[in-house]
Amino acid sequence: MSDRNPPEEFGDINEAVGEEWEAETTPYERIRHVVAHTYSPVSADAVADDARTAPKTARKHLNTLADEGFVETTPGEQGGTLYRRSPESLVVEQAADILEHVSTDELVTRIQEMREQLTEYRSEFGVDSPEELAVNQTNQALTEAGSPQDEIDPETIREWKTLRRNLAFANAALSIGNAEQFVDTDQRSTDDSVPA
Repeated sequence: MSDRNPPEEFGDINEAVGEEWEAETTPYERIRHVVAHTYSPVSADAVADDARTAPKTARKHLNTLADEGFVETTPGEQGGTLYRRSPESLVVEQAADILEHVSTDELVTRIQEMREQLTEYRSEFGVDSPEELAVNQTNQALTEAGSPQDEIDPETIREWKTLRRNLAFANAALSIGNAEQFVDTDQRSTDDSVPA
């Protein structure tokens, strides 16, 4: 083994990558990237640190992103504004991704399959939601009325929640796809009615 230090060029790879990111992007792009992965409310100062920019610049761009609906704001405990990614923007992003990879016909089929699976869960467990199932299971365990064989696998509850979330994304994608189709059809009918 050697006592030699690594060459200086390898001293802080994170700093080098950060500097490269800063050189190749605008503050707006970095702030949008940081907040795209921010699901708990944080201050503009925290976003600024992660985005390698000034807090004043971060606030300006965060407010623009809030106006666009990408960011949600909440008042902080100390009176400042906290920022996080809006759930709606995540749904729109997921819907756009679905539309890029799945045809409308296939999407309709998948939605029907997911609805049928949800109906099966409701029928099998006699409740309307995975949360209700979890509460019933907890209550049953507290009263010790249930035997170990009556316990529901936590994976089943997770799968039910995931299925419900995926159905919501698929429905949003279908709605957006139908709206785009309506706009496209409306545009073509307008173009067709204009004499040449």
